[in-house]
Amino acid sequence: MSIHWPIVRRLIRCARRDLIHDDRRTWKGAELLVGAMHISALVGRLSESPNVGLLLPTSGAFPISALGTWFQGRTVVPLNYLLKPDELQYIIDDCGTDLIITSRALLEHLGEAPRCSRVVALEDLSFKGVPDMRWPARARDEDLGVLLYTSGTSGKPKGVMLTHGNISANIRQSVAAAGFNARDTLVGVLPQFHSFGFTVLTMLPLTIGARVVYSARFVPNRIIKLIEQHRATAFVAIPSMYAAMLGSKSADQSQLQSLRLAVSGGEPLPDDVATRFHERFGVRINEGYGLTETSPVTNICLPHDFVRHSVGRPVPSVIERIVDPGSERDMPAGEEGEIRIAGPNIMKGYYRLPDETRAVFDEHGFFKTGDMGRLDERGHLFITGRIKEMIIVGGENVFPREIEEVLNRHPSVHASAVIGIMDPIRGELPAAFVELEEDAEFDESELRSWCREHLAGYKVPRSIERIDALPRNPTGKIMRRELKDSIPAP
Repeated sequence: MSIHWPIVRRLIRCARRDLIHDDRRTWKGAELLVGAMHISALVGRLSESPNVGLLLPTSGAFPISALGTWFQGRTVVPLNYLLKPDELQYIIDDCGTDLIITSRALLEHLGEAPRCSRVVALEDLSFKGVPDMRWPARARDEDLGVLLYTSGTSGKPKGVMLTHGNISANIRQSVAAAGFNARDTLVGVLPQFHSFGFTVLTMLPLTIGARVVYSARFVPNRIIKLIEQHRATAFVAIPSMYAAMLGSKSADQSQLQSLRLAVSGGEPLPDDVATRFHERFGVRINEGYGLTETSPVTNICLPHDFVRHSVGRPVPSVIERIVDPGSERDMPAGEEGEIRIAGPNIMKGYYRLPDETRAVFDEHGFFKTGDMGRLDERGHLFITGRIKEMIIVGGENVFPREIEEVLNRHPSVHASAVIGIMDPIRGELPAAFVELEEDAEFDESELRSWCREHLAGYKVPRSIERIDALPRNPTGKIMRRELKDSIPAP
């Protein structure tokens, strides 16, 4: 099924309804549809490439540009505006686009002379009237709809090929799992170049006719006020955003009382943040799970089926296995292994990388996530770490997340990251980096004593260093590789 055809039908039905509110304006269904028709005419006139780049802030401009691209039968390539010009150029070259649709505010991110035939700022276009254009193209399930580039935490970013069928399936799965409907109002601050922002906060609400309120920048007080002002029913964010909202001294519980669902993803939700947010605002944060390669949603923990530390059960039509990556043996409930996933939302593959594509699927066709986890008896999934991040201390497996959870519970620690460092005797040892709370004092011996109280001896970090800001990718995930690269070789 085409991603865009259900949206077109919904925009016609909701022609006079306000569907999107962003930093600049409110968009009715008819305005979104006509805007997409203008973009379609533009793409047809200026582009010959099958791929069209979108470099846009979180706003209504993104979906109209994506829809217009699909109307022409082309593939959408969301571009990460947090990347440097050279990094963006790599993606432009790799996907071979000859057109980038952007805004004046983001032009500088492309550098002085991007190697692309056309760069068009939306502010320079006229959207008057209804343009002449051919009827929107239809797409088959297997046709490429979106090319989403990974953040490149290990080597060059890879283009994840998501088909129209992948995205359409994940919209249906998410709606069925979380009970989204046309009466919902979502608040979206995650970037739309990110898979979660793309599918759940952009295409899903348009498909079902729900309202969505966008903010291009995350400002805690502003987000809280938007939730209150628009009586938002759903909010999706990353853990660091929830933590920042706790720092809003003027906010009170009444401002978030309209929320029926608050979801956290992207990285583990610290216990302290979850507990304090519930106590402060009366809102329980539900963790979810997914990857760019899975369109992205595979699991969500829901209020009526809440299990702390779990990312919940699989969404409909997703099958999950926990596999010992060494023996390829399926692990029983409660035992840890690699999470492997099958379903209609799993990517077609990596763009122009057939060897890398084959490497991430097992002999049964399950996608190998690279994440370690376990399933309980009722099918709730618990994430325990990454295979590549696992630290082997004298033959014992240690996952950074377990140590970080302990460090994050210390009152002086705002956030932490743990990596493995080489040791001539034990092979590897854990080393920790901590961001401190405001005005807190750093005391390495106290933090090590704290760890000894709560962890087995071999899990206690060999060293704990203070760092002003942990390196994070655009979605807030801590980049442990950068920390590892900063340590001198022995």
